[in-house]
Parts: sequence; C-alpha cells; structure tokens
Amino acid sequence: MIKDMKFIVLSVSAFFPLFASAQTVTGLIAKVGGWIDSLIPIVVGLALLYFLWGVAKFILASANSGDREEGKKHMFWGIVALFVIFSVWGLVQFITASTGISGPSSLPPPSVGS
Repeated sequence: MIKDMKFIVLSVSAFFPLFASAQTVTGLIAKVGGWIDSLIPIVVGLALLYFLWGVAKFILASANSGDREEGKKHMFWGIVALFVIFSVWGLVQFITASTGISGPSSLPPPSVGS
C-alpha cells in the first residue's frame, strides 16, 4: 500500500512543472495537444518504416520461405498501423468539421490572475 502511494506521489509530482506552466486547463490542453501534434509525424514515419522493412525483408529473402512470411507479417501490421492512424485522423477531422470545433488557435491565451 505504501509502495503504491509513493508511486502515485512521484508520478503526480513529475507533472507539477507541466501544471505550473500551463496555469489553466485550456493551457494544459493546448500544451498536451502540441506534444501530440509533434508525435503524430513520428508515429506515421515509424509505421511506414515498419511496412518498408517488411517489403525489404520479403524481397531480399525470396529463397527463404520463413523470412518471406515474416516480411508479409511486417507488411500486414505496417498497413494496419497506417490504416488505424489515418482512420483516427480522418474521424477527428470529421468530428471537428461537423461540430464547428477549430484547432488550438481558437483557445484563449492562458491568463495570470483575472
């Protein structure tokens, strides 16, 4: 029980600078959204590299059927990852367009005091 409490306290205290610099909920949301926006191209690139790794493995291991099957698996899961990423992106775009929600630029700037 004490070990769990220490973990929770350390986990929450690790995010104190984030909370202190955000100062408002909208600032916190904007900051986390900025991080996510930075990570999306990296995740898409990794999924594309995983797919291309499968293609290379499939082509280069034409004599070995085991490596060809592994290449097919890499290609399949790379395509699945890209499909999920772009599907979620399209769904978010559809929801924001249909509800009239715009991007982070519409958030009010964080304010100190009143």
